Amino acid sequence: MGEFQLMDDSKSSKPGTTSKRNVYITGVFAVLAGLGIGIIIGRYAICPGQPTAEKPEVVPDKQGVFLPGVPETIIKEGDPEIGKQLLDAVDNKRIENYLKFLSSKPHVAGSQNNLDLAYWIKDKWMEWGFDDVKLTPYDVLLSFPDADNPNVVRVLNDTGGVVYESPLKEANLTGEDDPDALPPYNAYSPAGLVEGDMVYVNYGRVEDYDWLEKNASMNVTGKIVIVRYGRIFRGSKVQIAADHGAIAVIIFSDPADYTWEGDPRVYPETWWLPGSGAQRGTIYTGGGDPLTPGYPAIKTAYRYPENSSAVKLPKIPAHPIGYDIAEQILREMGGDEVPVAWRGRLNITYRLGPGLQKTGWKIQMNISTTNEIKTAYNVIGIIKGLTEPDRYVIVGNHRDAWVYGAIDPSSGTAAIMESARALGQMVQSGKWRPRRSIMFCSWGAEEYGLLGSNEWVEQYQTNLRERSVAYINVDISVFGNYSLSAASTPLMYRATYEAAKKVPNPNPAEVAAGRTTVYDTWLHSYPLKENNVSMNIPKMRDLGSGSDYAPLLQKAGITAVDMSYVYNTYKYKVDFYPLYHSVYETFYAVKNIMDKQFEFHRAVSRMATELARSLADSLIIPFNVSDYSQALDRYRKAIDKTHGEKLRARITNFDDLGSVIANFSKVADDFTERVAKMNRNDPLAIRAVNDQLTLLEKAFLDSEGLPGRPLKKHLLLAESSTDSYAGSSFPGLVDLMFEIEKAPDVEARWERVKRHFSVILFTIDSAASTLRDVIRFIPEN
Repeated sequence: MGEFQLMDDSKSSKPGTTSKRNVYITGVFAVLAGLGIGIIIGRYAICPGQPTAEKPEVVPDKQGVFLPGVPETIIKEGDPEIGKQLLDAVDNKRIENYLKFLSSKPHVAGSQNNLDLAYWIKDKWMEWGFDDVKLTPYDVLLSFPDADNPNVVRVLNDTGGVVYESPLKEANLTGEDDPDALPPYNAYSPAGLVEGDMVYVNYGRVEDYDWLEKNASMNVTGKIVIVRYGRIFRGSKVQIAADHGAIAVIIFSDPADYTWEGDPRVYPETWWLPGSGAQRGTIYTGGGDPLTPGYPAIKTAYRYPENSSAVKLPKIPAHPIGYDIAEQILREMGGDEVPVAWRGRLNITYRLGPGLQKTGWKIQMNISTTNEIKTAYNVIGIIKGLTEPDRYVIVGNHRDAWVYGAIDPSSGTAAIMESARALGQMVQSGKWRPRRSIMFCSWGAEEYGLLGSNEWVEQYQTNLRERSVAYINVDISVFGNYSLSAASTPLMYRATYEAAKKVPNPNPAEVAAGRTTVYDTWLHSYPLKENNVSMNIPKMRDLGSGSDYAPLLQKAGITAVDMSYVYNTYKYKVDFYPLYHSVYETFYAVKNIMDKQFEFHRAVSRMATELARSLADSLIIPFNVSDYSQALDRYRKAIDKTHGEKLRARITNFDDLGSVIANFSKVADDFTERVAKMNRNDPLAIRAVNDQLTLLEKAFLDSEGLPGRPLKKHLLLAESSTDSYAGSSFPGLVDLMFEIEKAPDVEARWERVKRHFSVILFTIDSAASTLRDVIRFIPEN
């Protein structure tokens, strides 16, 4: 496979493209010297298939000053009619057909099935008129169970005899018996035969271990622990268990978290998890290829050995099980009963342990999972921009799934494919071409730890930092049919809201209630509230690191949004959609239970399409910097609420945080006013303002990274260090303040807090400077 070039202006890889259709015109535009406007220098590309004017047009600015030689395409606004046509072009039946094909076979990363899908996507994008499509290969460390020596959990009696052994695979309920389907396992679990007493530790969070030590005088050193899925990332559960001395972890799906008490039915009758269902998934807490941290896993890369301290792989074995298996095991548990809050809905008495009720009985885990370097492929396709081909709006979704993946990720893949078709064929028709380039990405090996996207960003981060506008991520398009929900950086709030206002509501009941757009239901269902008062905009969640937006944001500073249609989280108090990562994530589940007409998929596809069009075609990129001002103040209030008293006692200038945020807000307001009054017929001014808008997110990156996490660069937004799924504002401060009183050297920890706090103040002030018209120097004292 040839290496992907971010921008190759010399040629197109699309067959049949002639050299005549790849002409780029660079012009130097002189403005009337007598009027003192100066000289405008710009590089403007005329993309393939676009006619060039024989004579330069003469365009007047708002003051009546003419700018000779400036093509109209350089300074015209995007055509709103194109947006309507694109929304109309998105077809729910096509999305259904894509999903049926995508989820017809298991397609775990590194498999032939997954590679076949990569070539299918490439062929489709080329068919739909993309200017270039390439596969980018990376040789990464993956992890697989041993088919000849399957992972099992056993109950042993006092003589070592097997009393109970877990089934090797989930039950076949609607034809989930493809021979390529991998049985339940936790990727990157060390192999080994582990035997011992078992302790129940609720969800396996730090606070659960604290409760166990304080209230039951129990620690888990040398024990196997069993914990419930939910609340935090599974890899964090394993890491926390290892930190507390456990020798292995069993993670189970409890009916309290994955079924509904008011509905006894389970899949295939409804979406609730059946007893045999188990949640696969990685337990690697890092991001990117484990053996090449910080650098792309290309052929020439240096690879650390797996036992190197630089490789952050899990240290103890782990295995996932369904609640049928868990009931058989937990029924044998001894010890005191657990507190009420720790009880699930298994038909047993939940006990803490340690050990089993019968003398000499033990739990045994035989884990045979092994790691292997295999090639994972991204598919990268480009629709080149007409005016600014060197500015990229990126749209992405991962392709790999643990089994059939009809929800995660293929519901997202199907929606993104339809967006790609609508946009590509609009360009292909000759009616339109976006101002900026639109880049579609099908990521490989996301499930293992965001490997495909991470390696790509590491390989191209210099170009991506300079040229990327934004990233639109649709990991899962539909895991419910209640409302849209989105997680985003503040810069993307306004553009996402405006896109949602244009997308028709897919729910007839909502339309009948007067809520005719996706935005209307989103606002009604999830309003942003402050002091329990609605702010009359939908709530946006903070980004963690649960999907491919994380490396683009953390390493290249690309502002991002991730969106899905979700279930009613007020009514259903479940951790996530119940079939998550089980063998039952099938086309059957989507078609018969979740979105029978694929109207909710179409709504998400329309969201992605309109958002991409808006970001790529607007004269001024539709970012609202004032949203960052308001977000910063929310972050300040959050850190003040949780840690303010301690921070004020130790940091004399803690209230300077409010001052620098107030200064940022003033600069943001001044910038917004300046943009409103700017000459929109001045292409250099337009380019400068757009560069300021895209630079803002990158200004919050710090080259040193977060304390203890050097590869996490964004000082305001990152995942929690104790839960990789959850977003955290001021994550470095939150990390350092976590159980600070238990630090081996409390005073040294506080010095780190003070230093990091000073870096935050500097970074916010520095970010404000990117919005000023000129650099304002601080006078010497």
